[in-house]
Amino acid sequence: MPYQAITYRVKPGHEDEIAEIFSDFRRVDDAELRDEDGTVVGRLLGTGLFIKDDVMVRVIHYEGDFVAVARKMAAQSGVHSAEAKLAPFLAQERDTSTPEAFGKYFRDSLMRPISQLSVDSLPVEPATAKG
Repeated sequence: MPYQAITYRVKPGHEDEIAEIFSDFRRVDDAELRDEDGTVVGRLLGTGLFIKDDVMVRVIHYEGDFVAVARKMAAQSGVHSAEAKLAPFLAQERDTSTPEAFGKYFRDSLMRPISQLSVDSLPVEPATAKG
């Protein structure tokens, strides 16, 4: 199950104000991810948000098609509300007002994955012989 991370450049010194914005963040309506035709193409398993100085990072844990993650987030009212509240604290203005603009920002802010390990990638222990 892959992860992806999105960066936000924020004005330093506003960590508490930014944390307050996300303290009552409205979660997505459901975890299913759908394509343009409404077919289920994955699930949103979870997200985490981290901040330090002038960098905020959202980590997204999902199954399936990552393009559908952006589509789902672009359609969520809670995301747009948080984006509006976050705007004064951004180091660089960005347009997330339409699904297309949101999708462009989403793609442009993705971090390059270097390593993704999970319990599924642990080596299999050889069976021990009992005698």
